[in-house]
Parts: sequence; structure tokens; C-alpha cells
Amino acid sequence: MNGRTSITRRLTLLFVIASSAVLLALGFVIASSVEQHFEDLDMEVLVGKMELTRHALEMLKSQDDLNGLSQQLDHSLIGHHGLEVMVIGANHAVIFATPNANFAPDLVTASATQTPHRPMLWTLGEQTYRGIAAELPTGINGGKKVVVAVATDIAHHQAFMHSFLQTLWVFVAGAAALTGFLGWAAARRGLAPLRAMREQTQTVTAQQLSYRLAVESAPVELAELAQSLNEMLARLEEAFHRLSDFSSDIAHELRTPVSNLMTQTQVALSRPREADAYRGILESNAEEFERMARMISDMLLLAKAEYGLVVPSRETVHLATEVLALFEYYDAVADDKGLQLTLDGDGKVTADRLMLRRALGNLLSNAVRHSTANSAVHVRISTGPDVVSIAMENTGDGIAQDYLERVFDRFFRVDPSRQRSSEGTGLGLAITKSIIVAHGGTISVASIDGVTTFTIILPCV
Repeated sequence: MNGRTSITRRLTLLFVIASSAVLLALGFVIASSVEQHFEDLDMEVLVGKMELTRHALEMLKSQDDLNGLSQQLDHSLIGHHGLEVMVIGANHAVIFATPNANFAPDLVTASATQTPHRPMLWTLGEQTYRGIAAELPTGINGGKKVVVAVATDIAHHQAFMHSFLQTLWVFVAGAAALTGFLGWAAARRGLAPLRAMREQTQTVTAQQLSYRLAVESAPVELAELAQSLNEMLARLEEAFHRLSDFSSDIAHELRTPVSNLMTQTQVALSRPREADAYRGILESNAEEFERMARMISDMLLLAKAEYGLVVPSRETVHLATEVLALFEYYDAVADDKGLQLTLDGDGKVTADRLMLRRALGNLLSNAVRHSTANSAVHVRISTGPDVVSIAMENTGDGIAQDYLERVFDRFFRVDPSRQRSSEGTGLGLAITKSIIVAHGGTISVASIDGVTTFTIILPCV
């Protein structure tokens, strides 16, 4: 046992407890009502006989009449089985008592004095009586009082209540068992969609991450859970595809340089060579190692950015200053191609200076590399109410419309002939996008008639 309790078992137990509690409460109310009804019936008889006895006592005129009271009371009790009457005079002397009225005179007198006319339970052997006692005046001169007790046997009431309680317990036990079974069946049926969802999710594997649960067919209570599971599967599928693409990209990009390094090294070791030859091979290998190191560093930055692990160190950055600094850095390359670098506008943002310069540098490097000779690269900075826009435009190698959505993918190159060129690793635009997104901005590209424009939107200060 692992200590866990099934929902079905808990719901079944809840049904049993709730139904048993309701039935017991209902039985208690009914039993109390029946008991009160019996008491009311008994009191109606007892009060009636007490009034009859009061009337008989008021008719007494002398002690001789008191002595003849027994015959009168005997006649009035004919046909009243189980009804007992006791009349107690001075000094607790019993003036009259029916055959079974063997109540203790002291007890009766105390009840008449302390709680007159209130119902009491008296026990004689195995029999229980409900009775009332009171001091009643007589018609004898001086208003001499006597204690009168009237009681009725409640054995038939007790037998009924005992049978009723037994029936109640049996009914409650049977109802609890039936409710437990019905509760178990209802819980099983109610949780059937959850079991169906479990069976459906068990079909999800690394090869079937595209599977989704049917939200429309799920109950209202489980629809949100099904939707959450679908969203989780979508995130897993996206992450799995990113990981697969990441692995494929790394394998594809590292395969050729590693193969070249192995070939060059094996050729160099195939026969003895002069020191200059070895130096040339080592220098070539060093360049390839540097390129691989940059690629690995860039891939690590992209991996961190995808999982939100890139946290910029923010400061106020003047965009025009950063762009002019980059113009100065690329000025020699631009002069070789006869390019003119121009800047319009200015703006301030809160950003990581080095990361933002790297993003702008990647865009400017691409613009200079792919611009037509003797053309211009224009950078326009404009400030709006909440954002700053940076547009970098160049004329030259355009980008086909089919490729516009892919230019920010890792290792994507518009011209496949540059796949193994030394111009870069194919990660520049992907890194640029990750940096901009890390700063809460967006980047887009448009290419029309050979004019390519990259637009960056960043929150302003």
C-alpha cells in the first residue's frame, strides 16, 4: 500500500456517511415526535382522571365520606386497564390505592409538593409508569388536602419504541449499504471521463506529441483540465522540436569542420613535413577551431535566451551614439564597397549596452555585406509615446518572400552557396532576435524590389 486513497473510495465513504447521518437525524426526529405524542396521549388520560378525582374529593363533606371514597373511585376506573390511582392522607397514610399502585408514599408526596401536575416516570419492578401527582382539597370543613397520584403503564409504548428503533437501525444499515453501492457506481461513472483521459494521454509518446485531447467531449468540470493538458502537450511538442532542431543544427554545422580538421590532421601525419608546412596546417586548424568556438558560444546564448535565462543588465542607452560607434567600426569595410552610412533621428532606451550593440552590429554587418556597391545603408530612429523604432535599410541582395519568416532561424542562409563560407556561423539574426525579445521588444523584416529593411521596436525610457 502506498498510503493513497482513491477518489471513488472517498466519494463512496462520503455518500455513506452523509446518507446515514440524514437517516439517523430523521429517525431521531420521528422517534422524538412519537415519544412526545405518546406522552401527550398519556397526559390527556392522566389529567382527565386527576380532574375526576378532584371532583370526587370536592363532593366529600365528612370523614365518613372520605372513607367511602374507595368505592366511588373503583367504579370510575372500570375499563381503564393499566391506570393506577393513589390517594395519600395525613402522615403519608394511604387512603386509597388501586391493586398495582404500590408507589412509595414519600416519593409521591415529594413529587406533589415540588413538581405538581408534571409528568414523572416511576418504576415498579420491571414496569414503568408515567404519572402526575398533586395536592387536592376536599369538601370537608377546613379544606383538608390530600395527595393524589395518577399513573398509567407505558410498557406498550416502550415496546413500540424498542421495535421502532430496531427497525430504524436495520433500515439505516441497509440504506447505508445501498447508498454506498449507488455512490460507488455513481463515482465510477462520474470519473469515467477522467479514466478515458488517462488512457488517451498514455498514447502520447515522443513520436506522437501532436495528439490532443477532445475538449468538446469532456465534461464541463474536466474541460479546463483537458485544455491545460493540451496546452502542456503543445509546449512539450514545441520544446521537443526545438531540441531536435538544435541537435540537428549542431550536428550539421559541426560535421564539416570536424571532418576537415580530421582530414587535414591525417594528411599532415601521413608523411614527414617541414616546420612551415606544419605551421600552415595548425594555423588553418586554429581558424576552424575559432569558428567552432564562436558557434558554440552563440548556440549557448540562444539556448539561454529560449528558456528566459538571459537577464540584461539595464542602463540608459542613447541609440544614436551606439549606431555612430558601429559606423566607425564598419567604416573601412563600407569604404571598400563605396557604401554611404547615414543616420537620422535619436532615441533613448533602457537596455544592456553590450547586448544591444551586438544586435545592431549583426544587422549592420549583414547590411554592409549584402549591399550593392556604391549604395547606402540608412538607419532611422524615431521615438513614439511608448516605444522607439530603429529601421535599418540597405539596397542589394533582396530576400524572397518565402524566406522572410525564416531569416531569424538558426543556421538559415538565404543563399545556400554561403553555407560553408567564412562569413559567419548563420546565427547572427537568431541572436539579434533573442536579444531584442529579452529586452521586451520585437524585430521584423521586409524586402521589396531589392530594398531590405529590418525594424526593431523597443520600449522607450
